Amino acid sequence: MFKPLELFVGLRYLRAERRNHFISFISLTSVLGIALGIIVIIAVLSVMNGFQTEVRDRMLRMTAHANVLELDGTLNNWQQAVSALSHIDEIVGTAPYVEGQAMVVKSTQVTGVLLSGINPALESNVSEISNFMLDNGLDVLEPGKFKILVGSELARFLGTRVGDKITVITPEASVTPAGILPKLRRFTVAGIYEVGMNQFDRNTAIIHIEDAKRLYRLDNKVTGLRLKLSNLFLVPELTHKLNQQLEGKLWVTDWTKRHQNFFRAVKMEKTMMFIIMTLIVAVAAFNVVSMLIMVVTDKQSDIAILRTYGVSSRSILWIFIIQGSLIGFVGTVLGIIGGLALALNLETIVVFVEQLLDLKVLSPSVYYISDLPSEVRAGDVIYVACISFFLTVLATLYPARKAAKTEPAEALRYE
Repeated sequence: MFKPLELFVGLRYLRAERRNHFISFISLTSVLGIALGIIVIIAVLSVMNGFQTEVRDRMLRMTAHANVLELDGTLNNWQQAVSALSHIDEIVGTAPYVEGQAMVVKSTQVTGVLLSGINPALESNVSEISNFMLDNGLDVLEPGKFKILVGSELARFLGTRVGDKITVITPEASVTPAGILPKLRRFTVAGIYEVGMNQFDRNTAIIHIEDAKRLYRLDNKVTGLRLKLSNLFLVPELTHKLNQQLEGKLWVTDWTKRHQNFFRAVKMEKTMMFIIMTLIVAVAAFNVVSMLIMVVTDKQSDIAILRTYGVSSRSILWIFIIQGSLIGFVGTVLGIIGGLALALNLETIVVFVEQLLDLKVLSPSVYYISDLPSEVRAGDVIYVACISFFLTVLATLYPARKAAKTEPAEALRYE
């Protein structure tokens, strides 16, 4: 035999004999079970990765990497703050902003929004809102003209279009002879934007920063200063460094803190989904255990004969470990191939299913995004492959040890 004994016999036992095709059937189902489990895990993890990346990127296109403000929640002199941060090479853009809650009204439609006051000349330094405008641009916002930009979903809800008038009501109250009344102002819709996230398209509106100051009675103050950094993944370290340098005069917060609950929930969800999906592979591994026990029982006489020829217990052990490991290896390879094929073409498949069934998998009114993104990460694939193969090898140990303990005399007594 040109092959090692253990490998040769292990491969031979994988092939069915005429008297027992059922064992080969169990072997096939074990391979398919492992492959199916890996396909599902890779697809689920890829969707979770894609969802997290897509939401993060869309958020950071509209919001800054970091914000600078004073301890009271406002910023008195933003130009001075820019000068204080000018020596930080990692900061590639700055822009002041005013932010506050408001209600917008048109006819009988009323809804709450986050009203954002921006400087059109500086906003492109920290966000990409100008790239999402469906008509006009940021330059339509002029101080004192009280013009407003609304998201596509908000415009649809209000039934408004460019040129229409809407009323903005803020929590700031005005004292009049008739009593305390909320502060309200008529704005002209000057443009509509569409980011693709319900958070911005439905719940946000943009006005000029000078109009926002008047609306919220901030005088010369602003809410804060937005920063854009050269590397968004180094933001937590840089934020800590800036807070130490500023010595409490200013307070710096970053996107990882503002949205930490969301991303922490996504990370926990991804971990739990991985654990749950791994159980599918564990079930397939139990199939390997049952299959090998059946093989050991069926091959009792063959094992005894091999022992009488001088084959050691250790070799018998390795015969069945190799047999189960080959099943795990084939299932893992097929699972990786199938998982990658599914994950890389998932968006196309989802679009086809949506058209076929005439439904929307991700409703924009419920989820942050309306598409199903997929991002395959090599680390996840390798980790899944290693875990599944390890579980399969682990499943072979008990049947293999049972085979190695076979006593030739006992096995051949009734032959």
